Amino acid sequence: MTEGAFFQDLALLMAVAGLASVVCSRLKWPKALGYILAGVLMSRHTWGGSFLADESSVQTIGQLGVVFLMFAMGLDFSPSQMKKLGRVTVPAAIWDTIVMVWLGYTVGRNCFGWGVAPSLFLGAAICDSATTLLAKIIGEMRWEDRPFVKYVLGTSVCEDIVTVVILAVITGFATGQGVSVGAVSLSLGGLLMFFLGTLVFGFVLIPRLLKSIARFGDDETLILTVLGCCFFVSYIAYIFNFSLALGAFLVGVIGASSDVHHRLVRFVEPLKAMFAAVFFVSIGLLVDPVQCCANLPDILIVSLVVVVGKFLNCTLAALFTGQDLKGAVQMGFGLAQIGEFAFLVAMLYVSLTGDTSTPMYQIVVAVSIVTTLLNPLMIRLSDPVGDRLERACPRKIAAALEGYRALLARLRDNAGVSPEMKAVRFGLGYLGVIGVLNFVVAFVCSMLDARDWRTLSTFFEAHKTFFFSLAFNIFMVGMLASVVRAARRTGDALAAVLTGAGDAPWQQALRPVVRLFTLVMSIALWFVQLTMVNANLHPEELWARWVMLALMVAAGVFGWRFFLKNARVAEIRLRDAMTADERRRKDLPANPLTLTVPAERVHQLTIPEASPAIGLSIAQLNIRAKTGATIIRVTRDGRLHRNTGPDWVFRAADIVVAYGEGAQIAALKDLLGVTA
Repeated sequence: MTEGAFFQDLALLMAVAGLASVVCSRLKWPKALGYILAGVLMSRHTWGGSFLADESSVQTIGQLGVVFLMFAMGLDFSPSQMKKLGRVTVPAAIWDTIVMVWLGYTVGRNCFGWGVAPSLFLGAAICDSATTLLAKIIGEMRWEDRPFVKYVLGTSVCEDIVTVVILAVITGFATGQGVSVGAVSLSLGGLLMFFLGTLVFGFVLIPRLLKSIARFGDDETLILTVLGCCFFVSYIAYIFNFSLALGAFLVGVIGASSDVHHRLVRFVEPLKAMFAAVFFVSIGLLVDPVQCCANLPDILIVSLVVVVGKFLNCTLAALFTGQDLKGAVQMGFGLAQIGEFAFLVAMLYVSLTGDTSTPMYQIVVAVSIVTTLLNPLMIRLSDPVGDRLERACPRKIAAALEGYRALLARLRDNAGVSPEMKAVRFGLGYLGVIGVLNFVVAFVCSMLDARDWRTLSTFFEAHKTFFFSLAFNIFMVGMLASVVRAARRTGDALAAVLTGAGDAPWQQALRPVVRLFTLVMSIALWFVQLTMVNANLHPEELWARWVMLALMVAAGVFGWRFFLKNARVAEIRLRDAMTADERRRKDLPANPLTLTVPAERVHQLTIPEASPAIGLSIAQLNIRAKTGATIIRVTRDGRLHRNTGPDWVFRAADIVVAYGEGAQIAALKDLLGVTA
């Protein structure tokens, strides 16, 4: 592809995206829908020829949109937030994906008459909600602050991870090999190493790096550094056959724990807007209207299964995890769609099997378009539908749900453990993380050792195993300091748990035994890891082994204090990153500067049953232009709604708090039909 053709395609795409954005803004539609429809109109399937010189390059550019969208979404999540949301998102994601895989398999086998492999892949394609699309639509609607949104996006991200696991299980069917325990274990282990390795190394290194760069006051250097980290981790995810979105999201979560979080959000916004538009246009380019018409009944069946199935799954899962009825309904509406991950699953099936007779790819793409078109409408409807269901819910059922939520709250409160037991759990978890990091470094060294380095240096190529094995072993010596620190603290906490707070002779005798046992077992497991890796990654030359052993001993003897210091610093940085948002909240002043208004200009009005404003929005009534008053907040059914915005639709019995002078409030009363 020539340079001119590339810029021709990019110019055409941006012009069409800009036009679609203008039209959608005028019609108050989500812009993502306009981009997708623009892609359908530009597709070679629609006209028999393409307006673009190379559609494949558009798909590549569109992946940048995935990276920027997911990175921006990760910036809105913090580790402590994810921990709180995990009580809802993880069970909902697991339940929804498992049920949807079963439904997709059942539809493929019994309704379409497909074989086992395409039916399983159909289930995998419809089990994951579109994280990128959700982030885009919710951002355009400015609903980021609504309580259910965090659960919707968190569940969608968890579904991405669970779907990766499911694909590892069913890939064997596509290749005719069945389910291989070894292949599944390897895939799950790789996912765990990638996930923990990225988060731990990222929390230790990236926030500190960004803070240091931010001191220079150079915005360009800051944004280039964080984007370099983002694309590097996304590339590693691509090498492991994971989603690019997963790597970008993890770096966003790490960036959210840094002190420059707000600057990062501001910098990435224009990049996200540009490349996200190209991504959604690239989705529309995949649609073949002829194939969609030929398979219309199948598309409608699968679309119905997706919308109804995911709505019921996510609603029930949300209720089970203690969400209120309206929040559960909103989760169900928001997650009742599929998106970009479905394309990847369908393309993976075609590439693995070469099966073009089964129209699964076009069905999945069309279902994704249909559910994408429905999703913004469903999200908007979730608010009034949730309110109506809460009002229409019988008192006995509402009381039972409220009692169940109160029971869950009590169980969670009573599930608290002693400080000593928390220390034991943290210590064991920390030791487990160290073990995973050791395997991550070993895996990276093994991958680098397998590469051909002759273009760099023939000497390095001849002795590469020695260098990479030495690097791993020096790293292991350094990690031994972390193991010893964590084992000592864990041993102290475990001894306190097992012996209690007394000073009886048996207690005093048992405590040092427990501490010594914990330390010895931790060092023994470290040694087992060291032996396992060196059994496969070691130089063949005898002199190289002796040199490596001597360097390891020297590093341990002369660098032990250095390793202990760095282990302490790494642990502090990890704790700081995990509690960054809590620390920022504590650092806020107790009495922040606030804007006060005269009390005589704030008025409370109740919308009567006969009000002419019922069913109309603030924008339709043109309140600001007609009266000069400002709506501050509205209370409906006992729930306070701040920042109502121009789309707020009034209902009877709404309690409106408005700001304005006497004449302005009088004009507002006339407009709303308020007589008292």
